[in-house]
Amino acid sequence: MNNPGILRHGLTGLLLAACLGLAGCDKDTPITPPTTQTAPAATETNAGGPAPASNESSTDQPRLESLASLGDQPLARRKLDIQTWQTAEGAKVLFVEAHELPMFDLRLTFAAGSSQDNGTPGLALLTNAMLNEGIAGKDVTAIAQGFEGLGADFSNGSYRDMAVASLRSLSAPDKRTAALELFSEVVGRPTFPEDSLQRIKNQLLAGFEFQKQNPGKLASLALFEQLYGEHPYAHASEGTAESVPTISVQQLRDFHRQAYAAGNLVIALVGDLTRADAEATAAQISAALPSGPALPPTPAPKAPPAGKHHIEYPSNQTHLLLAQLGIPRGHPDYAALYLGNQILGGGGFGTRLMEEVREKRGLTYGIYSGFSPMRANGPFMISMQTRAELTDGALELVQQLVRDYLAEGPSEAELERSKREIAGSFPLSTASNADIVGQLGSIGFYDLPLTYLEDFMGEIQTLTVEQVKTAMNKHLQGDGFVIVTAGPSVEQQPLPPPTERPVEQPSAVPEH
Repeated sequence: MNNPGILRHGLTGLLLAACLGLAGCDKDTPITPPTTQTAPAATETNAGGPAPASNESSTDQPRLESLASLGDQPLARRKLDIQTWQTAEGAKVLFVEAHELPMFDLRLTFAAGSSQDNGTPGLALLTNAMLNEGIAGKDVTAIAQGFEGLGADFSNGSYRDMAVASLRSLSAPDKRTAALELFSEVVGRPTFPEDSLQRIKNQLLAGFEFQKQNPGKLASLALFEQLYGEHPYAHASEGTAESVPTISVQQLRDFHRQAYAAGNLVIALVGDLTRADAEATAAQISAALPSGPALPPTPAPKAPPAGKHHIEYPSNQTHLLLAQLGIPRGHPDYAALYLGNQILGGGGFGTRLMEEVREKRGLTYGIYSGFSPMRANGPFMISMQTRAELTDGALELVQQLVRDYLAEGPSEAELERSKREIAGSFPLSTASNADIVGQLGSIGFYDLPLTYLEDFMGEIQTLTVEQVKTAMNKHLQGDGFVIVTAGPSVEQQPLPPPTERPVEQPSAVPEH
């Protein structure tokens, strides 16, 4: 088994990067057809690790030291000098100048996610997926070859809150100019060819059939329906088997004209560009888009009644999902809730849920919890799998652990440990230009202050046990969960007694 300490720090880092960055607080996984290029940004980092944002000569850079010499000191944080302005067409721009690599990263974030589907589930995703399927004089193959020939990468994705389109390119003027021209055409003037639309629809419909064999996905779909009811977050971004076949090219064009307007956009830029280069780039992109204002904000959802819903599914295990409405992005309690959740179930091994449910009882391979703030109240969710005959006992145990945590709050030792882990993981959130452009997109999209990253870390380090306990009790109820289970109905058995020794063979392993 992997070293629990390494896993705990690794999970904390990943969760911190996710929750601070673009994708983290909108938990909808981007679903794009197999032909759509995927962004390399998720795995690439600068070879030398986090680099300073200033353009200093290499002789002024700190020299590499051994890991042993670092001791318990956290890695240095990358300071970001974020510049911001608005284009003539109304797009918000955030820019960080960084000349360490001869490249730049550009990310467009539109308020054009599935929450804007307006009664046609899948409309936002199909529009985004079709961007690079055709422009005047070029089909999808020619577009892909065009980016490849320039050494550039195009990527796109659609979520509940947002739709994104990204470009990574060399910054040399000849490469940059050609890449931006192609990118502007793809995002601003797509032709939405009918044959490509039908192909992508078929891929989505095949995916819906595959979902029927995935109890975890079925449980997730049902959970959002139960949690959000008639709210725009209730349906999945990819739409449904009933809605997707009816979507027409004209609907895509209409949605693009409204949702991909410059006034509905945040432009994030990071890399080897001057301020003048960045202004020209943002102006070019903004001018290529349809003109129009921002779309209306997502309404606040109504809290649903607590209750349990079961999906019958033939398997040896049951998927368990527990959720409540959480908070919107930018809520003043977010830092306290994030820290509190890291102790409860968000930090991997060593959390209360993992210790009690996995380590002491062997009920699951892993159990995790998390807040997912979005433009409106995102979910707080706990997820796990366990043997079908232990479902009821596992559910009661998890709910009792939450009730106990809300009543007691974290200990001083738990609080300090989590603070150290978060501080140690924080540099990962700005380790590369690709990471930074995601942070800028999130900061701009959710109207967060430019100092948000530093403010967040500063607040985390000053929080007290009582502040964390108060915030958790303010936003969570021990008996307020919407619960969805997916598995077989079998006779239930009592839970095994807890043991203080780690369990080597968990009762459930992830299903593939």
